[in-house]
Formats: sequence, C-alpha cells, structure tokens
Amino acid sequence: MKKLNYILAVLITISITSFAEARDQIKIVGSSTVYPYATVVAEKFGKSGSYKTPVIESTGTGGGMKLFCAGVGVNHPDITNASRAIKSSEKELCQKNGVNDIVEIIVGNDGIVFAQSVKAKDINFTKEQLWKALAEEVDVNGKMVKNPYKNWSDIDPSLPSSKIEVLVAPPTSGTRDAWNSLVMEKGCSKQAIELMGGKKDCSKLREDGAAIEAGENDTLIVQKLTANPDAFGFFGYSYLVANKDKIKAASINGVQPSLQGIQDYSYPIARPLFFYVKKAHVGVVPGIQEFLAEFTSSKAMGKRGYLAQIGLVPLADDKLKVVRSNAKGLVAIK
Repeated sequence: MKKLNYILAVLITISITSFAEARDQIKIVGSSTVYPYATVVAEKFGKSGSYKTPVIESTGTGGGMKLFCAGVGVNHPDITNASRAIKSSEKELCQKNGVNDIVEIIVGNDGIVFAQSVKAKDINFTKEQLWKALAEEVDVNGKMVKNPYKNWSDIDPSLPSSKIEVLVAPPTSGTRDAWNSLVMEKGCSKQAIELMGGKKDCSKLREDGAAIEAGENDTLIVQKLTANPDAFGFFGYSYLVANKDKIKAASINGVQPSLQGIQDYSYPIARPLFFYVKKAHVGVVPGIQEFLAEFTSSKAMGKRGYLAQIGLVPLADDKLKVVRSNAKGLVAIK
C-alpha cells in the first residue's frame, strides 16, 4: 500500500510539473454573476506586468463546478466562480477526481434583481406572485393543477394585463439555484406545500413558454428586455448598475435593490458570492496566490474598492479580514 501511495504521489507530481510547463496563465470558469468582477480584477492583475491576464470563461456555476472538479492538471481550471456555495455532491465529485484541497473565497454580497425595460411601468411583486407566475403547478380550489395563468393580471388584478414572459437562467446556473431557494420555495403557498408533501417541487418551472431559458449570457438578457418592455428577467445586481439607462428593477415585497439592502439582507433576494481555488495548482501555475491577494485587497473588495463601483456589495470589515486571512493562508474547506 505504501508503495502504491508513493507511485500515485510521483505520478501526480509529474502531472502537475508537466502542466506547469504547458500553462503560464490562470484559467477561471464559472458563474456569469461573478464573471464581471473577476474580469475587472483579472485585467488589473494583468496590467501589473508581472503575470499574464487570467483567461475567464462564463460557464455558469454548475458548469464551472463540473470543470473544476474534473481533476488536477493542464486541462482543468485553477479557479471557479460561484453564485452559491459548493454543494456536497460537488465536493464528492472533486474528491473522486483527486481535487482534495479547495480554498473558498467569499467575494461579497449580491442581490438578484427582477428586471424589466425602463420603458415599462414601475411594479411591485410579492414572492408568492412570482411563484404563481413561474411554477409548473399551482394550487387552485384545493388541488394542484398545471399553471393556468397566462397574464400577470390573472394572478392579481393589480398586476399588468400583459402576457407572462420571464427570461430565466438555466438549471446549471447558481443564480437559478438562488432564485429557486429565495423566491420559488419562499413564495410557494402553504396549501401547495401541503398538497405536494413539502417544498421539493416548488421550484419546478413551467414549460409552456412563459418561462424562457435564456442561457448564461446575462448581457443578452438585458438586450432582450430592452427590446421587449413586457418581458422580465433576473440576474445579478451588477448588470442593473451597468445598464441603468436600459433596464430597471421591479420591487420585491415593496423593496428596491440597493447596496445597503443587499448588505444587511433587508432586500428579499440577497445572497453571498464565491470563488473556489484548487490548492494543488498554487505555486505551479504562476500568479494564483498573487491573484488572490489582488482580489481580496481593500482596493478591490473594500467599501470604496473598484468592485463596489460596478455593483459588488462589500463584506463587513471583520468578514473581509477573515476572507483575506483564509486566502493568504490557503485555508481549505472541510
């Protein structure tokens, strides 16, 4: 057994050494929500002149985790961005493929905005109204039935008489996971939960054209909302900040998204953002630890940092200290 372990260790060392020669540029995948922040940090990091600008691909949180957890070596990314915490099933996949030491970095807080064109009228939704608009089945007269609602006004006369059209993130998206958890499950009616025997099916979206899968490209969703004032879509707060001339946010439970509301979680759809680092690649692919130092610095993630200027809601000072310490010490999650 000792001999086998030694051989495996040698093979892993050879593998890591060989990909070091093949790649001198950090490779990042994952969340489309974290993508704008990671891109800005990467560009500033590259301009420092010490290291090449990291290559970043927006694959969605779930897609990024699959790529990240596939193994160690030249063909696998060093970092994956995530708009939710890593799942236990993803940890198991990583362990299965030899990715054992993973460093978790909390980037900051974010709010999911339910957005529409600036040309549309201002509107306020409750979570239950949003659930009724998007759920595959809803409770009507004490029974679960296929969603019958065609127009928003069918749900509540106070809502617009326009057709329900919502551009939704794909199942691989961390934003979709967060939407399911914070909106669909929270908005699911008590009677529906009783009839279904729990919240498990609350997150199933209708497939009759009212919920339209829009892919991982949030910029494309913004363009579609601009072209269709009756449509809605949801994505991270930074896209609202970057496109205020084109889109605006609907209120949720009477609350508009704001930096303060997202930081103190008084905005009803607030959540933390993350990225995960493969510790086995640190010191092999050049610049990973230095990239972490740049990302977690006060000038980037602080209250007056350059990421706050594009919509990231900073962590409280004490939390940022812990994050920075974990990044510096490469503290692996358990």
